[in-house]
Amino acid sequence: MNKFRLTSCFAIVLFLIVAIVLSLSCYTVDMTEQVIITRFGKPIGETIDTAGLRFKVPFIDEVNRFEKRIMAWDGQANEMPTKDKTYILVDTYARWKIVDARAFFENLRDERRALSRLDDILGSETRNTIARHKLIEVIRTTKDREPERPEGLSSGLSGNVAVLPPITKGRVVLEKEILERSKGKVKKFGIELLDLRFKRINYNETVRRRIYERMISERAQIAELFRSEGAGEAAKILGNMEKELKSISSSAYKKIQITKGDADAKAIKIYAEAYDQDAASKSFYEFTRTMETFENTLGNDTMLILSTNSDLFKYLKGLDSDE
Repeated sequence: MNKFRLTSCFAIVLFLIVAIVLSLSCYTVDMTEQVIITRFGKPIGETIDTAGLRFKVPFIDEVNRFEKRIMAWDGQANEMPTKDKTYILVDTYARWKIVDARAFFENLRDERRALSRLDDILGSETRNTIARHKLIEVIRTTKDREPERPEGLSSGLSGNVAVLPPITKGRVVLEKEILERSKGKVKKFGIELLDLRFKRINYNETVRRRIYERMISERAQIAELFRSEGAGEAAKILGNMEKELKSISSSAYKKIQITKGDADAKAIKIYAEAYDQDAASKSFYEFTRTMETFENTLGNDTMLILSTNSDLFKYLKGLDSDE
């Protein structure tokens, strides 16, 4: 009986040892990762990048897992000068992946050190590229975009208002330059740099204040030009209105004078026909015209001296003789 118990215990212990050994010998590889096996700290065999169940030597071999998917690098915003000595804050980000797990393990060991190395390389290349180009090259997206002018604004602005200085590359080309220069430096670490972009470009406080002042000055100049053009248009409209008014008044006055002349001619003709019939009508016409002259020339305070031979006096003289 004791011998049977001893055999059972030995079998159980042996089973546990085999189970432990098997559990330490087996490992699984996920489809999102790649594995490097190290023995006493040194890589052995090829990189395992296919999903499934794998085996290793227990207690001796160690499984080192690395991400197979695309990973993100988000740099810190750093202040750096441009070629024209303008200090700006540049914030960049990139996408990368491990393409050679063995080289990555031998040089960097883990992702934390990889991110630190990317900070150094990408930050340095970004600073060097920014320093080789002027501010407008970093701000402008491409070199093909034309400067925008306010609608209806004519030429005549002084200085650089609404005029962009010429550029040769643009921000997109600078991003590609940084990417290409950095690719060669990270390749030896088993890393492939897929993309790099400027997340944000901003001015420091001094430059920002100067730019705001320039924007205010430009807007004020544009507003003054609008006011000047408006005043010119107003003067032009008023001048045309005055010209048309004088033309209309002149035409109306001409018509009035023509109408009045025609009426006077007709009236004279009618008078002539009425008073030129016989001697009595002529005498009556002369008398009425003389009376009208007296009415228009004589008043309460008027003193009139006439000779006895005057045409005006003869009617007054005739009144005295009648009496």
